Amino acid sequence: MANKADRFYFQNFVQAAECCCKAADYLVECLVNYDPKRIRFMLESMHAYEHMADMKKHEMSSALAKAFITPLDREDLAELSQNIDEAVDCIEEVLQRFYVNQIQVVLPEAIEFAKKIAGCARLMKDMMLEFENYKKFDALQKLIIELNHTEEECDAYYLEATVKLRGECEDVLDVISWREIYDYMENCADACEHVADSVETVVMKNT
Repeated sequence: MANKADRFYFQNFVQAAECCCKAADYLVECLVNYDPKRIRFMLESMHAYEHMADMKKHEMSSALAKAFITPLDREDLAELSQNIDEAVDCIEEVLQRFYVNQIQVVLPEAIEFAKKIAGCARLMKDMMLEFENYKKFDALQKLIIELNHTEEECDAYYLEATVKLRGECEDVLDVISWREIYDYMENCADACEHVADSVETVVMKNT
C-alpha cells in the first residue's frame, strides 16, 4: 500500500480512467439515441469529459515537476498519464467523425463497436484501481490479459464490420465515411491497450 504522498499518483490515474469510462459510456448513449440535429450539443458534452481528462494529466505533470521523490520512475508516470489521456482523446475523435462526415443514421455495428470500447475503458479503470498494488502482480496481470483479449476482439469486429459496409451502404461516400469512423473506433481500443502495455512495462521494471 502506498503512503499518503504517493497515493496522489495512483488516485490521479483512477480519476483519469474514470473520465475515459464516462466518455466511452457517453459515446454509446449518443449512438443509441443518435440525432444528427443534436450533434453539436453532443460534441460539447463529450468535450467536457476530454477536458476533465486533460486536467488530470496537467495535475500529474505539475506534481511530477515539483516532486523530489516519486513512487515510480518519473518518465513512466508521465507516459502512463499521457496514454490514459490519449484514450479519451480517441473517443472524442470518434464522435467528431460523425459530425465531419455528416452521418444521418447510425449503423448497428457502430453501436456494438462503441459498447466494446466502453468495455475496454472499464477494464482500464479496473486496472488503474489495482495498479497501486502492482507488487502483488497476479490480479493486475489478469486485468492486463483481459484487456489485451478484449482489444483483439475489437480487431476482429473491426474487420467484420468493415467488410459488411459494401452490402450496407449504396453510396461509395458512405462506405468511405464509415470506414473512417471504424478506423477511429479501432484507435480507441488500441489506446486502451497501450495503457495496459505501459502498466506492464512499469511492473516489470519495479518488481
